Amino acid sequence: MDTQLTRVVRGLNADQRERVCLATGGYNWLAWHPPLKKSLENALRRLRTDYIDVFHYLGVVKPGHFGPRVRDELAELRNDPRVRAVAISCHDRRLAGELAARGELDVLMVRYNAAHPGAERDVFPHVAAHRVGVVSYTATRWTYLLRRPRGWPEAEPVATAGQCYRFVLSNPHVDVVLTAPRSEGELLENLREVRRGPLPEDEMTFMRRFGAHVHSRAGWFMGG
Repeated sequence: MDTQLTRVVRGLNADQRERVCLATGGYNWLAWHPPLKKSLENALRRLRTDYIDVFHYLGVVKPGHFGPRVRDELAELRNDPRVRAVAISCHDRRLAGELAARGELDVLMVRYNAAHPGAERDVFPHVAAHRVGVVSYTATRWTYLLRRPRGWPEAEPVATAGQCYRFVLSNPHVDVVLTAPRSEGELLENLREVRRGPLPEDEMTFMRRFGAHVHSRAGWFMGG
Protein backbone atom coordinates (compact mmCIF):
# COMPACT_ATOMS: atom_id res chain seq x y z
CA MET A 1 0.00 0.00 0.00
CA ASP A 2 1.37 3.44 -0.86
CA THR A 3 2.33 5.74 1.99
CA GLN A 4 -0.13 8.48 1.00
CA LEU A 5 -3.11 6.14 1.28
CA THR A 6 -1.73 4.75 4.54
CA ARG A 7 -1.66 8.26 5.98
CA VAL A 8 -5.26 8.87 4.88
CA VAL A 9 -6.51 5.66 6.51
CA ARG A 10 -4.60 6.39 9.70
CA GLY A 11 -6.26 9.80 9.90
CA LEU A 12 -9.84 8.52 9.74
CA ASN A 13 -11.98 8.99 12.81
CA ALA A 14 -14.32 6.20 13.95
CA ASP A 15 -17.30 7.50 11.98
CA GLN A 16 -15.27 7.95 8.79
CA ARG A 17 -13.72 4.51 9.16
CA GLU A 18 -17.16 2.88 9.25
CA ARG A 19 -17.97 4.50 5.91
CA VAL A 20 -14.85 3.05 4.22
CA CYS A 21 -14.48 -0.50 2.92
CA LEU A 22 -10.83 -1.34 3.51
CA ALA A 23 -9.38 -4.26 1.56
CA THR A 24 -5.86 -5.64 1.85
CA GLY A 25 -4.25 -9.01 2.37
CA GLY A 26 -1.33 -11.37 2.02
CA TYR A 27 0.40 -12.39 -1.18
CA ASN A 28 1.06 -15.73 -2.79
CA TRP A 29 4.84 -15.90 -3.11
CA LEU A 30 4.59 -19.31 -4.85
CA ALA A 31 6.98 -21.41 -2.75
CA TRP A 32 6.28 -19.73 0.58
CA HIS A 33 4.26 -17.00 2.18
CA PRO A 34 4.11 -15.67 5.74
CA PRO A 35 1.18 -16.91 7.84
CA LEU A 36 -1.90 -14.94 6.82
CA LYS A 37 -2.61 -14.12 10.45
CA LYS A 38 0.74 -12.36 10.60
CA SER A 39 -0.09 -10.46 7.41
CA LEU A 40 -3.38 -9.41 9.01
CA GLU A 41 -1.68 -8.20 12.18
CA ASN A 42 0.92 -6.28 10.17
CA ALA A 43 -1.86 -4.57 8.19
CA LEU A 44 -3.82 -3.67 11.32
CA ARG A 45 -0.72 -2.18 12.89
CA ARG A 46 0.35 -0.32 9.75
CA LEU A 47 -3.08 1.15 9.11
CA ARG A 48 -3.91 1.75 12.78
CA THR A 49 -7.33 0.18 12.48
CA ASP A 50 -9.14 -2.42 14.54
CA TYR A 51 -10.44 -4.43 11.61
CA ILE A 52 -10.11 -5.13 7.89
CA ASP A 53 -13.31 -5.25 5.85
CA VAL A 54 -12.04 -7.66 3.17
CA PHE A 55 -8.86 -9.67 3.69
CA HIS A 56 -7.51 -11.22 0.48
CA TYR A 57 -5.11 -13.98 -0.36
CA LEU A 58 -3.70 -12.40 -3.49
CA GLY A 59 -2.33 -14.05 -6.61
CA VAL A 60 -3.97 -17.46 -6.94
CA VAL A 61 -3.10 -18.47 -10.51
CA LYS A 62 -3.86 -22.20 -10.31
CA PRO A 63 -5.46 -24.66 -7.84
CA GLY A 64 -2.07 -25.57 -6.40
CA HIS A 65 -1.75 -22.05 -5.04
CA PHE A 66 -4.83 -22.57 -2.89
CA GLY A 67 -3.89 -25.69 -0.99
CA PRO A 68 -4.98 -26.99 2.44
CA ARG A 69 -2.71 -24.65 4.39
CA VAL A 70 -4.16 -21.52 2.79
CA ARG A 71 -7.73 -22.81 3.07
CA ASP A 72 -7.25 -23.47 6.78
CA GLU A 73 -5.67 -20.07 7.36
CA LEU A 74 -8.50 -18.25 5.59
CA ALA A 75 -11.11 -20.31 7.44
CA GLU A 76 -9.48 -19.24 10.70
CA LEU A 77 -9.47 -15.59 9.65
CA ARG A 78 -13.10 -15.88 8.62
CA ASN A 79 -13.91 -16.43 12.28
CA ASP A 80 -11.58 -13.68 13.49
CA PRO A 81 -13.55 -10.62 14.70
CA ARG A 82 -10.87 -8.39 13.16
CA VAL A 83 -11.87 -9.58 9.67
CA ARG A 84 -15.31 -8.95 8.21
CA ALA A 85 -14.87 -10.97 5.00
CA VAL A 86 -12.22 -13.20 3.40
CA ALA A 87 -11.39 -13.34 -0.29
CA ILE A 88 -8.91 -14.43 -2.91
CA SER A 89 -7.81 -12.86 -6.17
CA CYS A 90 -8.00 -15.69 -8.68
CA HIS A 91 -6.86 -16.09 -12.28
CA ASP A 92 -8.39 -19.57 -12.58
CA ARG A 93 -12.07 -18.99 -13.33
CA ARG A 94 -13.14 -22.60 -12.86
CA LEU A 95 -11.51 -22.72 -9.43
CA ALA A 96 -13.20 -19.44 -8.51
CA GLY A 97 -16.56 -20.83 -9.58
CA GLU A 98 -16.05 -23.99 -7.54
CA LEU A 99 -15.12 -22.02 -4.43
CA ALA A 100 -18.16 -19.78 -4.88
CA ALA A 101 -20.46 -22.78 -5.27
CA ARG A 102 -19.11 -24.28 -2.04
CA GLY A 103 -19.37 -21.01 -0.14
CA GLU A 104 -15.76 -21.19 1.06
CA LEU A 105 -15.19 -17.47 0.59
CA ASP A 106 -17.11 -14.24 1.10
CA VAL A 107 -15.65 -12.40 -1.89
CA LEU A 108 -13.90 -13.30 -5.15
CA MET A 109 -11.66 -10.99 -7.16
CA VAL A 110 -11.62 -12.15 -10.78
CA ARG A 111 -10.71 -10.84 -14.21
CA TYR A 112 -13.72 -9.67 -16.21
CA ASN A 113 -13.90 -7.29 -19.15
CA ALA A 114 -15.24 -7.09 -22.68
CA ALA A 115 -12.29 -9.07 -24.02
CA HIS A 116 -12.44 -11.66 -21.22
CA PRO A 117 -16.13 -12.38 -20.49
CA GLY A 118 -15.53 -15.99 -19.40
CA ALA A 119 -16.55 -15.23 -15.82
CA GLU A 120 -20.12 -14.99 -17.11
CA ARG A 121 -19.93 -18.74 -17.72
CA ASP A 122 -17.48 -20.02 -15.10
CA VAL A 123 -18.01 -17.79 -12.05
CA PHE A 124 -21.17 -15.68 -11.98
CA PRO A 125 -23.70 -18.55 -12.11
CA HIS A 126 -22.26 -19.85 -8.81
CA VAL A 127 -22.12 -16.74 -6.63
CA ALA A 128 -25.79 -16.27 -5.74
CA ALA A 129 -26.29 -19.39 -3.60
CA HIS A 130 -23.92 -18.17 -0.88
CA ARG A 131 -24.11 -14.44 -1.74
CA VAL A 132 -20.45 -14.28 -2.67
CA GLY A 133 -19.34 -10.78 -3.56
CA VAL A 134 -17.46 -10.14 -6.81
CA VAL A 135 -14.65 -7.65 -7.40
CA SER A 136 -13.57 -7.26 -11.03
CA TYR A 137 -10.11 -6.18 -12.11
CA THR A 138 -8.53 -5.15 -15.46
CA ALA A 139 -11.70 -3.55 -16.82
CA THR A 140 -9.66 -1.95 -19.61
CA ARG A 141 -7.59 -5.10 -20.15
CA TRP A 142 -4.39 -3.27 -19.20
CA THR A 143 -5.53 -0.42 -21.53
CA TYR A 144 -5.66 -2.70 -24.60
CA LEU A 145 -9.40 -1.97 -24.87
CA LEU A 146 -8.57 1.72 -25.20
CA ARG A 147 -6.32 1.25 -28.24
CA ARG A 148 -7.11 0.55 -31.88
CA PRO A 149 -6.15 -3.09 -32.52
CA ARG A 150 -4.84 -4.44 -35.78
CA GLY A 151 -7.63 -5.07 -38.26
CA TRP A 152 -10.22 -2.85 -36.55
CA PRO A 153 -11.86 -0.56 -39.16
CA GLU A 154 -10.58 3.01 -39.09
CA ALA A 155 -14.13 4.30 -39.36
CA GLU A 156 -15.13 2.53 -36.14
CA PRO A 157 -14.49 3.95 -32.67
CA VAL A 158 -12.56 2.19 -29.93
CA ALA A 159 -13.83 1.79 -26.38
CA THR A 160 -13.54 4.53 -23.80
CA ALA A 161 -12.52 3.92 -20.20
CA GLY A 162 -16.04 4.83 -19.11
CA GLN A 163 -17.54 2.20 -21.41
CA CYS A 164 -15.13 -0.40 -20.03
CA TYR A 165 -16.14 0.27 -16.42
CA ARG A 166 -19.81 0.47 -17.26
CA PHE A 167 -19.61 -2.80 -19.21
CA VAL A 168 -18.32 -4.56 -16.11
CA LEU A 169 -20.83 -2.97 -13.74
CA SER A 170 -23.69 -3.69 -16.13
CA ASN A 171 -23.44 -7.29 -14.99
CA PRO A 172 -25.61 -7.63 -11.86
CA HIS A 173 -23.19 -10.12 -10.29
CA VAL A 174 -20.35 -7.59 -10.10
CA ASP A 175 -20.24 -5.51 -6.92
CA VAL A 176 -16.98 -3.59 -7.41
CA VAL A 177 -14.79 -2.71 -10.38
CA LEU A 178 -11.21 -1.63 -9.76
CA THR A 179 -9.86 1.49 -11.42
CA ALA A 180 -6.33 2.87 -11.60
CA PRO A 181 -6.54 6.53 -12.64
CA ARG A 182 -3.29 8.34 -13.29
CA SER A 183 -4.62 11.70 -12.10
CA GLU A 184 -7.42 13.31 -10.14
CA GLY A 185 -9.02 14.30 -13.43
CA GLU A 186 -9.14 10.69 -14.62
CA LEU A 187 -10.61 9.58 -11.29
CA LEU A 188 -13.38 12.18 -11.48
CA GLU A 189 -14.12 11.26 -15.09
CA ASN A 190 -14.32 7.55 -14.20
CA LEU A 191 -16.72 8.32 -11.37
CA ARG A 192 -18.90 10.46 -13.63
CA GLU A 193 -19.09 7.64 -16.15
CA VAL A 194 -19.93 4.98 -13.56
CA ARG A 195 -22.76 7.14 -12.22
CA ARG A 196 -24.40 6.96 -15.65
CA GLY A 197 -25.34 3.37 -14.88
CA PRO A 198 -25.47 0.26 -17.08
CA LEU A 199 -24.64 0.54 -20.76
CA PRO A 200 -27.57 0.68 -23.19
CA GLU A 201 -28.05 -2.35 -25.41
CA ASP A 202 -26.36 -0.87 -28.48
CA GLU A 203 -23.21 -0.01 -26.53
CA MET A 204 -23.16 -3.45 -24.91
CA THR A 205 -23.32 -4.99 -28.39
CA PHE A 206 -20.45 -2.77 -29.53
CA MET A 207 -18.34 -3.61 -26.46
CA ARG A 208 -18.78 -7.34 -26.94
CA ARG A 209 -17.88 -7.11 -30.63
CA PHE A 210 -14.90 -4.85 -29.97
CA GLY A 211 -13.74 -6.97 -27.01
CA ALA A 212 -13.89 -10.14 -29.08
CA HIS A 213 -11.74 -8.49 -31.75
CA VAL A 214 -9.20 -7.28 -29.17
CA HIS A 215 -9.02 -10.78 -27.70
CA SER A 216 -8.51 -12.33 -31.14
CA ARG A 217 -5.46 -10.13 -31.67
CA ALA A 218 -3.92 -10.91 -28.27
CA GLY A 219 -0.64 -12.68 -27.73
CA TRP A 220 -0.59 -15.95 -25.84
CA PHE A 221 0.55 -14.16 -22.67
CA MET A 222 -2.77 -12.34 -22.35
CA GLY A 223 -4.65 -15.51 -21.57
CA GLY A 224 -8.17 -16.59 -22.45
